[in-house]
Amino acid sequence: MVPIDIDRDAARDAARRELSKAIYPRESLTDQILTWIERLLYRITAGAASLPGGWFTVAVLLVLLAVAVLVAVRIARRAMRSSRSGGDLLFDEHDMSAADHRAAAQRHAAAAEWAPAIRHRLRAVARHLEENGTLPAAPGRTATELARDAGRVLPDLDGRFASAADVFNDVTYGELAGHPEQYRMIVALDDELVARPPASSDGSTGAAPQQDWAALG
Repeated sequence: MVPIDIDRDAARDAARRELSKAIYPRESLTDQILTWIERLLYRITAGAASLPGGWFTVAVLLVLLAVAVLVAVRIARRAMRSSRSGGDLLFDEHDMSAADHRAAAQRHAAAAEWAPAIRHRLRAVARHLEENGTLPAAPGRTATELARDAGRVLPDLDGRFASAADVFNDVTYGELAGHPEQYRMIVALDDELVARPPASSDGSTGAAPQQDWAALG
């Protein structure tokens, strides 16, 4: 049987390096976790002789411990990313109109800043649907909820709403850069919504409201 080259010091040092990275707050909790790992490693290695299987069993336990640490790290990163981004809300703390979001999106797109351009353009979509009465205003709405709610009222655009929400989530919470093609896809969706009459929550359409085309761009 091939021995597994892993020891207590290596596992402890790996855990210390991982937990000391900048993404983790330098608080006493980190020290407590490291202390717990050191004690656990000491107990495992100190009792190696009495364990069934001896050092092979110890090696397996150390590998399982390393996997558990990596899983915990991934969960911590995801939780901290969500905390930094304020959850998965579509709108931030700034109350802007659809026209304001379009203008902001165009400024970012002109600078090839595709992630914020995508965010603002989908916010323009959501705000436009609220402003014309297609959807009720919902400050806590997420991009996924927007796609669901808008898709129910405008079922012919359901797939496009879902795709736009996926792109928004990718650039906002997946921290992807975004691409001009994705931005143009949301622009096309927004332009189509502006051009068509608003739909009520029961799916019926009414007369199109007067639009300030110069402001909308």
